[in-house]
Amino acid sequence: MTQWRCSQRTWAGGHEAGERLAQCQDQSSRHAAELRDFKNKMLPLLEVAEKEREALRTEADTISGRVDRLEREVDYLETQNPALPCVEVDEKVTGGPGIKGKGRRNEKYDMLTDCGYTISQVRSMKILKRFGGPAGLWTKDPMGPTERIYVLDGTQNDTAFVFPRLRDFTLAMAARKASRVRVPFPWVGTGQLVYGGFLYYARRPPGGPGGGGELENTLQLIKFHLANRTVVDSSVFPAEGLIPPYGLTADTYIDLAADEEGLWAVYATREDDRHLCLAKLDPQTLDTEQQWDTPCPRENAEAAFVICGTLYVVYNTRPASRARIQCSFDASGTLTPERAALPYFPRRYGAHASLRYNPRERQLYAWDDGYQIVYKLEMRKKEEEV
Repeated sequence: MTQWRCSQRTWAGGHEAGERLAQCQDQSSRHAAELRDFKNKMLPLLEVAEKEREALRTEADTISGRVDRLEREVDYLETQNPALPCVEVDEKVTGGPGIKGKGRRNEKYDMLTDCGYTISQVRSMKILKRFGGPAGLWTKDPMGPTERIYVLDGTQNDTAFVFPRLRDFTLAMAARKASRVRVPFPWVGTGQLVYGGFLYYARRPPGGPGGGGELENTLQLIKFHLANRTVVDSSVFPAEGLIPPYGLTADTYIDLAADEEGLWAVYATREDDRHLCLAKLDPQTLDTEQQWDTPCPRENAEAAFVICGTLYVVYNTRPASRARIQCSFDASGTLTPERAALPYFPRRYGAHASLRYNPRERQLYAWDDGYQIVYKLEMRKKEEEV
């Protein structure tokens, strides 16, 4: 009797398991059928989406081609119809800029080298990568190792990145390949310069521009030895009432530049708040050797650089657009504004936060909204006609 009951329970348990298995199979069949139905419904939609994607891709390619053609047409029109040089009538009549300046040495600059070239056009552009924030500077030392790259991110910082070669800088994890050099005083703006193994930069002393106090209108130039990591010299820049020289780069008060002739400074003062000033500096002592008032306006200026003793100022608009050189000033008096080429820069991302000329390579190193760009320049003799 006991054995029969046990067998009955076993049969009952097996019957229940069979029912559950049947239910599971039934559910699986229903889910498979629903999945097939869903797949059959989605396949036509996916085909439609794929066709629409292809159509959008074709349309985007067409628009991109049109934009490229428009860019080429704009490039051609700008080449055939260059902007007028920035020469004011009163300066033509009086014989040149700077006569109204007080205590400035506006006599012609005596060239130290036989450099007699000027820009003909911006031949090509290469975008290296995006590193850091919207404002900064990257450059090479025109008198130092040919491959070493210096990167100074931000307008108020105290640490520079040094890359042994360009290839290391272009890597995805570039910062890991860089050594860091910390300066004792933070720089201000994007006017720094690496030249002859030294980092030259402007420091805002306590009470400097924007800080109030006796030094409200002054900046201190620092000469920092990159190898020894020490300050070897400093000097208060001999100009009162300093204001940002570029209307579109408000954080920079002094923009340092190097060319075949040496070290230069671009600045502006309240004495003439409409135009830029240029100074020739002694790289050894930071003394100011000569100063000039230029005819180049501050308004809509974004950056500048010097080649063979000639200042080239790049202009843009506040909503960033196509930048171009629209004013030049030759301190030696060889190149007149009417004979200077006014080349444009290729379409980019935003506006130049800095431009550094390398006389050894005849290239510009540009920082544009966090992108690092190299511009190759084509030159001609200053005496040649445009």
